[in-house]
Amino acid sequence: MHGSESAREPDATAGAGVDHEFLALERELAVFLRRARASSGEMAREVHPELEPAAYGLLVRLESAGRQRATELAAYFGVGKATMSRQLRALEDLGLVAREPDPADGRAWLVRLTGEGLARFRSVRDARRGRYVRKLADWDRAEVAELARLLHQLNTRAEE
Repeated sequence: MHGSESAREPDATAGAGVDHEFLALERELAVFLRRARASSGEMAREVHPELEPAAYGLLVRLESAGRQRATELAAYFGVGKATMSRQLRALEDLGLVAREPDPADGRAWLVRLTGEGLARFRSVRDARRGRYVRKLADWDRAEVAELARLLHQLNTRAEE
């Protein structure tokens, strides 16, 4: 091809057979993930100044999925039981979560957001959503929906 390169031609500096589209995807995802990690830290501090960034994801999961066993949470996040216990203890100490007996198994406990935890989480989540609305104000709603659909598709495939 003369004059313009095909977007599918391999990038000589990246190794044979690598598409420009996938290199661009990798770059953009790296930036997105770096910003998401930083944002999680900021949001965690907004929920509570002593909240660890990793624990914010627990609040997200408990708000969306409801009460869960610690073992279910550990499996969902791919961490060990000891790590999960430590994070849940910290959230409990901050008054953001509570444990209650599992009615299906009296030996097990369910973790749930407290009223305080839910209120703090929703306040931060709503503020974050407001930031997205402002940043994407010049996007068409169909573009926002398409981005959400594509990210959902990517996340679903990552779980397979």
